[in-house]
Amino acid sequence: MNDKNIWADDNDETAEFADFGDMDFDAEELNAYADAYSDAGFWDKLFTYAVKIGRTLVEEALVLYYSLQDPSMPAWAKASIIGALGYLISPIDLIPDVIPVVGFTDDAGVIAAVLLLIKAYIKDEHRARARAKIAEFFGEEVLDIEAETDEDED
Repeated sequence: MNDKNIWADDNDETAEFADFGDMDFDAEELNAYADAYSDAGFWDKLFTYAVKIGRTLVEEALVLYYSLQDPSMPAWAKASIIGALGYLISPIDLIPDVIPVVGFTDDAGVIAAVLLLIKAYIKDEHRARARAKIAEFFGEEVLDIEAETDEDED
């Protein structure tokens, strides 16, 4: 396991706990999921399970992924993203991914919590890149249907 505290940044060398609202993870637990993260593992999980995971969760994971690539993202935010994406990739989590219907609900909760945690640092560019990749995964039709639904709500 990685001995480095992923929560520490330049201003806080002793960070050991992150608050995700109702879901609290300590640094040791998130380090375990951070160790599960890799670019190859992330893309493999998305390509293999995109339809099962669903468009919304895939898009949210992609927003985190593209935010992680941004050099201006603070270290603590990158650590949060790595932990969340590592959780998505890891076959060992609270609700096993192989359980139909509910298998990815815990993953969705972790990803949503990190999105809320770092929302001030998410740029339109990150969202645009995620949407472009969604079009590749699911086809332009998915984005067209979503746009029509948004127009109907207005």
